[in-house]
Amino acid sequence: MAQIRFDHIGVTVADLDTAITFFTKLGLDLEGRMFLEGEFLDTVSGIPDSRTEIAMLRAPGGGGALELARFVRPDHQPGSPEAMATALGLRNVSFEVDDLQATTDELATDGYGLVGGIGEYEGVWKMAYVRGPEGIIVSLAQRIG
Repeated sequence: MAQIRFDHIGVTVADLDTAITFFTKLGLDLEGRMFLEGEFLDTVSGIPDSRTEIAMLRAPGGGGALELARFVRPDHQPGSPEAMATALGLRNVSFEVDDLQATTDELATDGYGLVGGIGEYEGVWKMAYVRGPEGIIVSLAQRIG
């Protein structure tokens, strides 16, 4: 089998600007933004005559990326912005932060609240789920031990 390495996670959103603002405020860097259409996109997505606008974001220091995509055509298919972690599909996008309480407090001032509460795992991690733009569950973890 060929070698594999993680590259990125893609999330489709309706409001690309709001999603970019959320994730850059969280600390990701916007690497680029562009429109894609044509034979390549049609072939890969299996959607004829599609057009999408994408933004690539990455945490400072590198690692995998987060690709946010907004379909210009065809129209996006709405999911449930209230979906819980038990919903099939992508469960959450997870980031390690230095100060979980300060991060969740700052996100709350922008209207992004906790899904549940802040939990502690065996004195090693504090973790919380935040409901981000368009219902995206963002897992935030702080190493404490």
